[in-house]
Amino acid sequence: MAYESVNPYDGKTVKTFPELTDEQLEAKIATASACYETWKKTPYVKRAVIVAKAGELMRQHVDRFAKHATLEMGKLINEARGEVNFSANILSYYAKNGERFLAPVKLNPEHGEAHMESSPIGVIFGVEPWNFPYYQLARVAGPHLMAGNTLMVKHAGCVPQCAIEFEKLWIEAGAPEGLYTNLLISHAQSDKVIDDPRIKGVALTGSVAAGRSISARAGTNLKVSSMELGGSDAFIVLEDADLEKTIPWAVWGRMYNAGQTCCASKRFIVVEEIADKFLAQFKAALEALKPGDPMDERTTHGPLSTESALQDILKQVNAAVKHGAKVVLGGKRIDRPGSFMQTTILTDVKPGNPAFRDEFFGPVAMFFRVKDEAAAIALANDSDFGLGGSVFTRDVERGKRVATEVETGMMFINNIDWSDAELPFGGIKDSGYGRELGNMGIQEFVNKKLVRTHDMAAPLV
Repeated sequence: MAYESVNPYDGKTVKTFPELTDEQLEAKIATASACYETWKKTPYVKRAVIVAKAGELMRQHVDRFAKHATLEMGKLINEARGEVNFSANILSYYAKNGERFLAPVKLNPEHGEAHMESSPIGVIFGVEPWNFPYYQLARVAGPHLMAGNTLMVKHAGCVPQCAIEFEKLWIEAGAPEGLYTNLLISHAQSDKVIDDPRIKGVALTGSVAAGRSISARAGTNLKVSSMELGGSDAFIVLEDADLEKTIPWAVWGRMYNAGQTCCASKRFIVVEEIADKFLAQFKAALEALKPGDPMDERTTHGPLSTESALQDILKQVNAAVKHGAKVVLGGKRIDRPGSFMQTTILTDVKPGNPAFRDEFFGPVAMFFRVKDEAAAIALANDSDFGLGGSVFTRDVERGKRVATEVETGMMFINNIDWSDAELPFGGIKDSGYGRELGNMGIQEFVNKKLVRTHDMAAPLV
């Protein structure tokens, strides 16, 4: 595969990077493996110094990091700055809390004493996507490095400069060689890394197809893995919702990062009583977004990450229309340079339509009107995905009841604010397994060892 930095705003190639040779890859794995032998014995307090320093450096150089994300995948510059700061917060969070999260846990057996202790397992291999080129890295680096593992990451081919900058960050923070390694490698080389006995765990954020392939290979090698895959999150609007507060969340939920977010709101399920009013306001708000240069802070609608991403979603929309969906807004590329897609709303998407099951990774919203709360929950659950979702209602207790009944890894009531290092992130069904962030995120790649002591002279009968 090619590692190529192309600005999706104007289609110009910025820079290309060669893949590693097999010999270079072997040398990097050997270095990471050797680093682990020392790092696993490094006290938490010394690990925390490096991880915290990396977070400080990201805050000090926000614009440096953000500019790369905007130029490589089109993220609006203010959103890019926000991502850099959030990534820094994640690193600081684990530097502060890692030791506490992995402290021995006392157990209470009938006889003697026992505890569970946590220890690292080795070199972890991460495969990460382009849509959040720093956040995706920080949320594996922070916990797994603090746990005492070392980390090697194959980043997406379209954000090589972001990947290289993140690796440089650890060198600047004083990390030993091999602690964090960026790998510019092919898919075939990626398979070899998973097969390598020095690699002890595999973490992926990506598509369902990638998840099936990589988890199968990890499983064949009996290696622990975590999979954060796609989503088709429901945005449920009950008849008592406050639309003045709901509509801004609807726009943000669908359009943040140009809609290229796993846990974006993708299916807008609205109770009949309020459906027409919601649709009219939602449509007007999406129409008001202004496409332009993502480096310009006044731009509110940026390009998709690549031209191929734009072509893929246009094909999805055309297929949806061919199978009976109606376009009430947009549906085409914007007639201007760059990989820009019109903000789009599809209605009348029926179960036989491929769009009913698909994930739209871009500025395309599907709108559904339903009879009542029960119908909204049933439709929300009629999905192959189970990442996140949200419900909007003035009655918080009602919202909690709906949240409990929707089959996902995350639910949000009157918000979609998932950006907190304390909150575990992950899903069920085709959205994958395992959790990142929070206390759960640092537990994914550690050995949970039982240690029991007893002074009895002979085994109990």
